[in-house]
Amino acid sequence: MSIQLTILGCHSATPRNNAHPTSQFLEINERHFLIDCGEGTQTLLRKNKIQFAKIRHIFISHLHGDHFYGLIGLIATFGLLNREHDLHIYGPKGIKEIITLQIKLCKSWTKFSLIFHELNGTESTVVFEDKKVIVRTIPLDHRIYTNGYLFQEKEGPRKLNMEKIQLNPEIQVCDYHNLKKGKNFIATNGAEIPNEKLTLPPKKPASYAFCSDTAFLPEIVSLLKEVDLLYHEATFLETEKSLAKKTKHSTAKEAATIAKEAQVGQLIIGHYSNRYKDLTPFQKEAEEIFSNTHLAQTGKMFSIG
Repeated sequence: MSIQLTILGCHSATPRNNAHPTSQFLEINERHFLIDCGEGTQTLLRKNKIQFAKIRHIFISHLHGDHFYGLIGLIATFGLLNREHDLHIYGPKGIKEIITLQIKLCKSWTKFSLIFHELNGTESTVVFEDKKVIVRTIPLDHRIYTNGYLFQEKEGPRKLNMEKIQLNPEIQVCDYHNLKKGKNFIATNGAEIPNEKLTLPPKKPASYAFCSDTAFLPEIVSLLKEVDLLYHEATFLETEKSLAKKTKHSTAKEAATIAKEAQVGQLIIGHYSNRYKDLTPFQKEAEEIFSNTHLAQTGKMFSIG
């Protein structure tokens, strides 16, 4: 699978018996990321049989408790498990101070390195990149400084068109690597065969966008264009639109409007207010705008292949 997303927690504010605050585990192109870390995240990781050692990068959207209060506990557990790998933490400016103060006062310094990447910009920027994946911020509009994150595969190698290649006996197996990289083939007589006549385009890179707490913000549509999978908070229904506006949250209808305008593949809505006992109206409200809508649920997985 190119992308596999596991919903750990998907409710807002306080944790309940069956309502856990925000956290997600993302596998994309052989990379593993934890997104937000509300209370109880490490318990949910265990429940979903996710290996702690896989987590080397944690992305925190903002410094409201239901999105990061589980972080210090997870770090402490990593220490008890004798973790050796560095842990990279991306989040708003101030997250280093909050975490290190707790570690200092508890006298529980980690043997592994904690590497903080503090954010304070208001424009989308690249915060992580390697040869397979790139991650950008999605600036949001909440009561405090908040970012979503856009996770994208990098384009893979071109595919060999064996039917065409076999028509050119000079092309050997040793040439395949260069063809996959997009290079033209040079024959012994000097003739050049364009790469596109010997290969096919690579598969479309998969993408996932995580939009945490935010007021309705049409400006983000350009950043979300045609992503395969979008998570957008939907704390309220339209009947509480005035409350959504006051608290800088979104309704299910507003989340679906963003998905429709951005022409995304699938929409996941979550971060439900605990005032709602039945979540069915959330899906119904969103589907009236964007049909391919799914409700976030603890333990639910979404895959893009």
